[in-house]
Amino acid sequence: MEKLIALFQASVGKHRVITGEDVTNWKSGVLKPVNRLNTEVVVLPETTQQVSEILALCCDRGVSVVPQGGLSGLVEGTDVAKNEVALSLEKMDKIEEIDLKNGTMTVQAGVILQVAQEAAEQAGFLFGLDLGARGSATIGGNISTNAGGNRVIRYGMTRDMVLGLEAVLADGTVVSSMGKLVKDNSGYDLKQLFIGSEGTLGVVTRAVIKLFPKPVSQNVALIGVDDFDSVIHLLHQSKQRLGGNLTAFEVMWQEYFQLVTTEPAPHRAPISQDHSFYVLLESMGANQTEDHLALESVLAKALEDGRVADAALAKNQAEVGAIWAMRDDIFQVARLSVHLVGFDVSLPANEIEEYVKTVDQRLGQLSADYHCLVFGHLGDGNMHLVVTLKSDEASEKYAVEEIVYSELRERGGSISAEHGIGLQKKSFLSYTRSKEEIGLMKTIKRALDPKGVLNPGKIIDS
Repeated sequence: MEKLIALFQASVGKHRVITGEDVTNWKSGVLKPVNRLNTEVVVLPETTQQVSEILALCCDRGVSVVPQGGLSGLVEGTDVAKNEVALSLEKMDKIEEIDLKNGTMTVQAGVILQVAQEAAEQAGFLFGLDLGARGSATIGGNISTNAGGNRVIRYGMTRDMVLGLEAVLADGTVVSSMGKLVKDNSGYDLKQLFIGSEGTLGVVTRAVIKLFPKPVSQNVALIGVDDFDSVIHLLHQSKQRLGGNLTAFEVMWQEYFQLVTTEPAPHRAPISQDHSFYVLLESMGANQTEDHLALESVLAKALEDGRVADAALAKNQAEVGAIWAMRDDIFQVARLSVHLVGFDVSLPANEIEEYVKTVDQRLGQLSADYHCLVFGHLGDGNMHLVVTLKSDEASEKYAVEEIVYSELRERGGSISAEHGIGLQKKSFLSYTRSKEEIGLMKTIKRALDPKGVLNPGKIIDS
């Protein structure tokens, strides 16, 4: 490894190669309580060419490389073993261009999501991707995991916002297709190989992302609902009556809402805490007054039909921020236990209520001490479950995972809606992917990375 480190230093400079005790102090990730960076070296390239050189050096010697972005992932997708090299893209953080005429932004992989959002806004646009880790997650990481977030119902997943992409293969080959075209059917859409592949097929270095016209209005309501059928009814009515202005439809189960609106949490509930479900409904459009009235109309009709028990409509941006802060404050869950396991699943909307009830019942049979908190992006069928455990024993964690994931199989659900597979979910991949699909994944992996040096062991076994 010493000779390889010397070659890294010659390629990127000594100040861009971290070794020895300095690795121990390297950031462990925003949402990770344990440092999973066991490597001897972290390399921080500044250009695609340097990434190419590093990968070629490692591939020639059969040394594995783990690409890293903002380290805000939740499935152990960037964990690095002692004999592996950590490749951090954080120094590739330039916004190269904002094309006002075509509505695109060209970025390097290390650009922070929030930085891209703010740059788009200053230029009169909106970047449709938004998620809680916006202040640390990078565009390259978002692309590599096909991140979803809060506004998928309107703007889609990250995949839907990438027009062009540049990636470096395991052997150092640079594949660059940095086009700005929405329509391009000239052969295979190769960028799709790298979007959502978690750095196992190539390292994303640059991208052209789609921007949207900046909305003039933003209206948010917090709505108390007493039965799940009415939640689904409200979703359909919102889609119909708000049309393309509907930006988010988030739902919090009662226990989660009570947790984030009760001291010592800093948030206060603008409506009663006694409802079974709480819907955060957001619309964005071109006329603040008219769009506000449209959302009021949706709420009035739902109240008249008995579908909604109570609602609070934000009157200003401060109240908009306060409502969103309740939904985003997952850190309050840590108050319940030091032992937690989080889940990111998706399934058809009509299956969600029965799924949650069944999982809760089975967890209760396993242990009366378990708490299951539920919230998420119900507008696109993505729910997050957080289960508190009694210990950090692997057997206990696996038993809970088995319950949560096994109930998805018969309902046509997915074990990962937006977080990816990494190491954490790999053993359950067959629950929602057929053996033929997994076999094809392995074939693609072998074709692009025959030595198995790129993020090995993640998603599938090399």
